[in-house]
Amino acid sequence: MFVDPTLHFPRIRRTWQTLLFAALLFTICATAHPESPAALDPNRLPEVDSVSLPDAPAPQSSDPVQPKDEDAVTLRDTPIHILKDQAVIWTSPARIRTHDLNWMFPLALATTVAITADHQTMSSVVSQNAAFNSHNITASNGLLGGFVAAPVALLGVGQFRNNPQARESGILGGEALVDGLVVEEGMRLIFLRERPSQDGSKGRFFQTGVGFDSSFPSTHSVLAWSSAAVIASEYPSRLIQIGAYGLATGASLTRVLGQQHFPSDVLVGSAVGWLVGRYVYRKHHRDLEDY
Repeated sequence: MFVDPTLHFPRIRRTWQTLLFAALLFTICATAHPESPAALDPNRLPEVDSVSLPDAPAPQSSDPVQPKDEDAVTLRDTPIHILKDQAVIWTSPARIRTHDLNWMFPLALATTVAITADHQTMSSVVSQNAAFNSHNITASNGLLGGFVAAPVALLGVGQFRNNPQARESGILGGEALVDGLVVEEGMRLIFLRERPSQDGSKGRFFQTGVGFDSSFPSTHSVLAWSSAAVIASEYPSRLIQIGAYGLATGASLTRVLGQQHFPSDVLVGSAVGWLVGRYVYRKHHRDLEDY
């Protein structure tokens, strides 16, 4: 009879699980550094030397500058953008470069350490008081609701106030949320991890019984950070960045304090969400000069 050695050697089991985590993290991480939006966008028109063109009359209207049809980020193009995003995300290992390891390796190491400490953290460190957990679950749901509503609000402002930057922020924020959700659901179906409330917070992976309620990674973290990354990139003031990323951190930490996720779940979820949001922004963002 064949005996699976990983059943008797937890250290071996953790090693090969970690290798799988690292492989998938590399798949997502590689998407955060495209060459440039202009280089990757096949519809982007090349710049033309202005010397060869006749002088154009200066605009006389004081109305806000309207986006050029061929450059503007539009809702109409979003579905095809999402399909192309997913193709890039899931095939990105082919584009990993040596310099990417400078930050990918520390992330994989941090994930390994977090997984090793998950059981001890959830069983001995995080409170299991039902009222405390419930308050944190409510807080995390409220914060996530804000990050989902933010792109809708920005799109509304952009449409009704004719604000191109707000309109783009809303569209790209929504695109990042959808991209993040697809990636997150794919990872959950791959890793099939038990929730902290199951089996004494052992957090075992590849348990088919968990179905669609897999714990790894955290949905709240992926969505909050993907939305926050777009907002912080579109409005790069220090105050907005601190606010966006601070609230995203709160949405992640409260999932742990609510006994809904392990620390490694929210760590990986936050990283994946940020990387997806940054990729969407870098790939589709248009400078204000293009509007």
